[in-house]
Amino acid sequence: MQVLADAKQMQAMVRRLSREIDARRNEGEPWAVVGIRSRGDILAQRLAKLLKIDLTGSVDITLYRDDLSEVGPQPVVRTTEIDFDVDGVNILLVDDVIMSGRSARAALQSLVDFGRPRCVQLAVLVDRGERELPIAADYVGMTVTAADSQLVEVRLTPTDPDDEIVLFDRPRTQAESSK
Repeated sequence: MQVLADAKQMQAMVRRLSREIDARRNEGEPWAVVGIRSRGDILAQRLAKLLKIDLTGSVDITLYRDDLSEVGPQPVVRTTEIDFDVDGVNILLVDDVIMSGRSARAALQSLVDFGRPRCVQLAVLVDRGERELPIAADYVGMTVTAADSQLVEVRLTPTDPDDEIVLFDRPRTQAESSK
């Protein structure tokens, strides 16, 4: 396992992201920050606090995934919490890691079920490339190049013991081990 960023470095990244976002948003327009569960919602809360944005929410994309059958026999569905009218609101969508773009696509589909936002911008802590869909983040904390056999994981308190971004080898499946 390789630590790509510790708590102090992550805090600096989130502050930098908030400055970049703040520089590009129009103050007179309504803004909301919505995080993709399960780490994006924690990052969204941190960014909303720095940006002084009161409208916050979170989306669970489980049922919007196009790979639901691959997730497992009984995927865990969490709640989506959007307690405001999204019509005409600028949405900052936040996720921890973007890779294929499929999570962002699912989150966009979920958001549209709540109304028609004025615009949606995407902020991610880690961009590891390898897009399968034409989706790009507007704001990126760090870019990481990793092999297909590796995972990039963002760990955030209070869900995890520490704030850190780590790179590690993907555990081999039983089928891969028997080859």
